[in-house]
Amino acid sequence: MPLNFVDKRFFIFIFSQLSFHRLSSSLAVYRKRASASTEGLSGYLVMDSAEKVDAIGSRLPTEATKILQSLASSWDDVVDVDALQVIRLKGAMTNEVYQIKWPTNRERSRKVIVRIYGEGVGVFFDRELEIKTFEFMSKQGQGPRLLGRFSNGRIEEFIRARTLSACDLRDPDISALIASKLKEFHDLSMPGPKKPLVWDRLRNWLSAAKSMCSAEEMQSLRLDAMEEEIETLHNCLAADQHIAFCHNDLQYGNIMIDEDTRSITIIDYEYACYNPLMFDIANHFCEMAADYHTETPHLLDYSKYPGLEERRRFLHVYLSCSGQF
Repeated sequence: MPLNFVDKRFFIFIFSQLSFHRLSSSLAVYRKRASASTEGLSGYLVMDSAEKVDAIGSRLPTEATKILQSLASSWDDVVDVDALQVIRLKGAMTNEVYQIKWPTNRERSRKVIVRIYGEGVGVFFDRELEIKTFEFMSKQGQGPRLLGRFSNGRIEEFIRARTLSACDLRDPDISALIASKLKEFHDLSMPGPKKPLVWDRLRNWLSAAKSMCSAEEMQSLRLDAMEEEIETLHNCLAADQHIAFCHNDLQYGNIMIDEDTRSITIIDYEYACYNPLMFDIANHFCEMAADYHTETPHLLDYSKYPGLEERRRFLHVYLSCSGQF
């Protein structure tokens, strides 16, 4: 696949991504109204104050508590199974996320993540597909391991790594690591139909956005013109697509790096599905224009969009990993 071919089709996908993010902006208006507990539009998580488990009462489902006790009992280094701390992690958009930790007889405490699924997210993604994807990724050694499941959530391995910042995406060395990891992600063979879902999602989101936005919001977001734009893009890209299993949300908050090994982990698979692989790359480039820690996290600053050489460098590493350079 010559680089000029990649650039040509990638250019078209950029316009597709502009539609994607304009729709995300309009839906973000709804999300902000629907969830007063929302801290931002990112998977980036920060710690709240620690609380003892008995102080938070019903926050953790009984099923989850039983699994946590069973896990802690199976670890020889945990000094007190009942001495766990529960730390609410802020910034999760669609779930309640908690870090659970126990004191041990070693230097480090034992930690896991409890994720309680949010309600009313069906307009954004398929929860059942997300659960299947997480289980598949866990078995493939990608992302955190699945430690337990309960009716409205799961318990995950705690990854001792740092979540990236917006600035990290522009670091050439880190960008190369991301390109390599993304190629590895695209090579996964997730069970199920290999049908791209981007177009159905865009249409569904457009319909949802129209039903949720006021006339003024629809006009400012140009939603009336978007249906034609989606159709035009779909027709341009209907043939000769390179379909792969894509993450579709490769923003900095969904990427972690182990500072010691320099290994990259991609997390949070709510939007993962089969799509044209260049859509995933285009999405990542658009995410470089995002900062989810501002007053308007749903608006992108395209002055920060990566330049031609930066994009070429990313694509060169990506294609090198597939033996095409």
